[in-house]
Amino acid sequence: MSSPLVVSKVYTKEELCLFERIPRPCAIVVFGASGDLAHRKLFPALFYLYEQNLLPKAFYILGAARTAMTMEAFREGLRKNLPKAASSESLEKFLHRCHYLAGSYSAPGTYASIQKTLLKFDKEFNVSPRRLYYLSTPPEVFEDILENLGTSGLAACKETGTGCAAVVVEKPFGHSLASARDLNEKMKKVLREEQIYRIDHYLAKETVQNILMFRFANILFEPVWNRNYIDHVQISALERLGVEHRAGYYDRAGVVRDMLQNHMLQLMALIAMEPPTSLEADAVRDKRIDVFRSLKTFSPKEVASQTVCSQYAAGSIDGKPVAGYREEAGIDPRSHTPTYVAVKLELDDWRWKGVPFYIRTGKRMGPHRVEIAVHFKHVPTSIFKPLLAEQLTPNVLKFRIQPDEGITMGFEAKHPGPKLCMSTVTMDFGYEKSFGLPPPEAYARLFLDVMLGDQTLFARSDGVEEAWRLVDPIINYWEGEKAPPLPVYPAGSLGPTEADALIARDGRTWD
Repeated sequence: MSSPLVVSKVYTKEELCLFERIPRPCAIVVFGASGDLAHRKLFPALFYLYEQNLLPKAFYILGAARTAMTMEAFREGLRKNLPKAASSESLEKFLHRCHYLAGSYSAPGTYASIQKTLLKFDKEFNVSPRRLYYLSTPPEVFEDILENLGTSGLAACKETGTGCAAVVVEKPFGHSLASARDLNEKMKKVLREEQIYRIDHYLAKETVQNILMFRFANILFEPVWNRNYIDHVQISALERLGVEHRAGYYDRAGVVRDMLQNHMLQLMALIAMEPPTSLEADAVRDKRIDVFRSLKTFSPKEVASQTVCSQYAAGSIDGKPVAGYREEAGIDPRSHTPTYVAVKLELDDWRWKGVPFYIRTGKRMGPHRVEIAVHFKHVPTSIFKPLLAEQLTPNVLKFRIQPDEGITMGFEAKHPGPKLCMSTVTMDFGYEKSFGLPPPEAYARLFLDVMLGDQTLFARSDGVEEAWRLVDPIINYWEGEKAPPLPVYPAGSLGPTEADALIARDGRTWD
């Protein structure tokens, strides 16, 4: 039984957009512009902002990559991936502002060419020297690009705030705690922290952003948001896709680096964080980082008992056969890289002491689902004899992040009829159903925030290092010489039986 929620109060534009600002004119430089991420996500997000009149009136985009191609070929590639335009004129005007330059990321001459091109288009499009550099490249070339941005003067920051050149860095930010610290130090030699935007697109998804409003704009939930009322929390990110086009990267990284260290821990932080004093970037980020600092780190023995890593084997999805991970193109047939991880985390703080957070994420799963489920405790006693308190279904609050973004709340109610029968019903809030339009692409929000100089949804250097502090022992255990054999799960399943046993030891089951 489902009771859809409707929007009962319509706020004025001024009330809704309390923090609305107009981006200053800028040049957007996308390194890795010939790559898959740029074509599937970045340029469509920029086009969305363009059609919504959210880009500054004076802007242009320069794509830079190692692949040699003509301007016409580059624009034709973009045209195939951009969403349907409001008009062909709108599409062509956007493409007119998209340009391309090929060159080696390690060659100083490439950056001299970029500098010359930027000066040319600054005059043509009447753009001030505000720069946004997006590193949509493999992690191994980050340092080359950063060093050359510094030595060429392209990353110079003559003003503060939105006057600075901004550099957006895609994950993974390092591959271990030591490498993350090293990369942070190298970035500090070229950039100030206010110039660095370490991107995590999960934080820009509508449901994820709504967690803060749900918790702190409604008095109903905060009093029970603690260990006295919450039994445990489950965070799941189950993907149907395999490694696809990312085999080279993924076989080096694995699921712990690719998902747990960033996306999953960031989701946990939003659920567990204390109220910030304001929505200013550092006020919010301070509270998220406090969560990481209060997480209990694992000893080798605890890693063995509180984490499960696994790899998908051959199976089927929607009745179609699916190859195992080691049979995928570009994957080492002897690979020990995990594609699934489940972990039990605990916070050593006043609010959450004794409340476990169960996190799982994997590829080639049966369902496609990303959600956070907050499981409340049983009622202390039952008046509905002969039912005992533990026989009554506890309340569960779910934040659906993918697909069909929304929030559901389950509670007990009387079933219609003369008898006293009880059943669980669900109140369901869906974004598209309630607001009449689908949620925007996460990258669109992030691009806009970078142009506005707002770092709220981006990771800070100390937060990155705290997250690595937690996952390093997990990686060292499962990649070490004494690592146990990696269990497998069939593609299209719900994961390995070992993950079911992990949560079952505490008398609980996965949703």
